[in-house]
Amino acid sequence: MDAMTMIDLSQIDDLARRLSSLVPPSLRQPLSSEAREELQQNFKSVLQAGLGKLDLVTREEFDVQRAVLLRTREQLEALQRSVAELESRNQG
Repeated sequence: MDAMTMIDLSQIDDLARRLSSLVPPSLRQPLSSEAREELQQNFKSVLQAGLGKLDLVTREEFDVQRAVLLRTREQLEALQRSVAELESRNQG
């Protein structure tokens, strides 16, 4: 599953609508409703293309790596305790 399938497309639609609303009224008003829709679609396409180029990971991949890191940290801490215990036995 690629990162674009994990991104909420309704948020991209909303952002595209907001971007098209930022076009100055003097440029927006002469446009037909079809042209306004095309402008919004163009914003949407540019946003999707830009997000597609980012090196994103899915939430699932992030959660898996987070769990692996947590397990690794716990093992490291256990090893550090073991080494400290062995060192204290050798010094005593």
